[in-house]
Amino acid sequence: LTLGQKKLVKVMNKHIVVGLSGGVDSAVTAWLLKDKGFKVTGLFMKNWEDDDDDEFCTSKQDLIDAVSVSEKIGIDIEVVNFAKEYKEKVFSLFISGLEKGITPNPDILCNSEIKFEAFLNHAIKMGASKIATGHYANVFEKNGLHFLSKGFDGTKDQSYFLHRLNQTQLAKSVFPLGGLLKSDVRDLAKKHSLHNHDRKDSTGICFIGERPFADFISQYIKKTPGSIINEDGKEIGKHKGVNFYTIGQRQGLNIGGTKTGNGLPWFVLDKNNKDNTLLVGQGHDHPLLQSDGLSANDMHWISGKPPKLNWVYSAKTRYRQMDAPCEIDSYSKGNCSIMFGQKQWAITPGQSVVIYESNVCLGGGYIKKAIS
Repeated sequence: LTLGQKKLVKVMNKHIVVGLSGGVDSAVTAWLLKDKGFKVTGLFMKNWEDDDDDEFCTSKQDLIDAVSVSEKIGIDIEVVNFAKEYKEKVFSLFISGLEKGITPNPDILCNSEIKFEAFLNHAIKMGASKIATGHYANVFEKNGLHFLSKGFDGTKDQSYFLHRLNQTQLAKSVFPLGGLLKSDVRDLAKKHSLHNHDRKDSTGICFIGERPFADFISQYIKKTPGSIINEDGKEIGKHKGVNFYTIGQRQGLNIGGTKTGNGLPWFVLDKNNKDNTLLVGQGHDHPLLQSDGLSANDMHWISGKPPKLNWVYSAKTRYRQMDAPCEIDSYSKGNCSIMFGQKQWAITPGQSVVIYESNVCLGGGYIKKAIS
C-alpha cells in the first residue's frame, strides 16, 4: 500500500458513532464524517417516554427523520433507550430544583450525564473510537489537555451547554459543525438531498417541547396559589405557585391590565418560597433586576484546575446573552464569587454561569445568588 492508501485505511478503521436526533445539524454531522471516510454509525437516543403519545412530543417523527437520514447517507442506525437514566440523573434534579425555588437548566445536565456519559459509554461498547454530535462548538488539544472553544457561528455557539464536560469526555468527542455557519449546514443538507434540510430547529426544554410550561410541570409539582405583590407590598394579582416562575419572567403573569401610570410591562423581581409570594415590578431595566455580580457553587473547570483570580475573563449567566467582562473575585472548594464590569440583568439562582477566556470555555457552575 502507498502512504496515501495507508492513511485512508487508518481513517476508515476509525469508527465514530453520531447522535442522530432527526434534525438537520446531526444529519449533516453524519454526512460530513462519512464523506471524510470514517466508519459512521448513527445512534438515536430515546430520553423521554412518559407522554410520547402527546401532541407536543415529536419523538416518533424524530425517529422517522433519523432513520430516513441514515438510509440516505448509507449508514446503520441503532435506537437506544436512556429514559431511565434521564429521569434519574436529569429530570429528578430539575424537579427537585424547582421545588427549592431555583431555576435549573436540564439541557446542561443532559449533556454531561446522558449525551456525553451514557451515550459515550454505549458507543464505546459498540467499538467506537469517538462520538460526534451536531453541537456548534470546537475541541482542541494543547500540552496534553483538551479544551473546549466556541463555535464559529456566534449566533449558534453551544459551548455554554457543554461547559461541564471533562477531559475524558472531550478527548472522545468531535464537533464537525464547529467551523460552520448554520446557513452552511442547511445548504449542505439541501445540496445532498437530506430531506430535513429545512426542518425547524427545536426550541425550549427537550421533554417539554412547545407545550405550556406550567401545564406540564403541574403534573409533577403541586400548584400552591399565592399573592403577586408590588414593591409597596400591595397585592395586584394571584400566581399559580412560585415554583412555576423565574426571575425576569414577563409572560404568564396575567396582570397586564393593572393601572399604575407608567404602562411598562411587569417582570418577576423575586420569589419568596416561605411566604409563597411573587414580587413584581415594571420595566425591563428595573433596578432590582440589575446585579453587580454573583456567587456560584459546584464549579467545574474543564482543565481540572481553577483559573487564576483577579484576571479579566468574560462570562454569561444565560445562553442567549452577550459575554460580559468579569473577574473571579474569590474561589474555594468549588465555590466562587464573580464580579462584572457592568450590571447584569436577571441573574437567576439555579442557572449556570459559564466562564470564558477569549473564545475558550474554562468551565462554570450553578448560580447561588445575585450580588448587588
